[in-house]
Amino acid sequence: MKTHEYQAREVMSRYGVPFGEARVAETATEAEAAARELGGDVVVKAQVHTGGRGKAGGVKLPHTPEEAGQFAAQLL
Repeated sequence: MKTHEYQAREVMSRYGVPFGEARVAETATEAEAAARELGGDVVVKAQVHTGGRGKAGGVKLPHTPEEAGQFAAQLL
């Protein structure tokens, strides 16, 4: 079964699996707004059906909401 991370979180949360807060963004602007809303450190991840996202550059660790938007723009 091919499931994106955000979809798996929804399913597992129904069974009481705890998670930190998360947002799904479809644009760089949405990613920046989500990072601002969540505050603190965030992670920007590409939602793709593949292994090794981090090694392929699909996981980014921005230091500011603006940088989260920039990373999202690159990934999208």
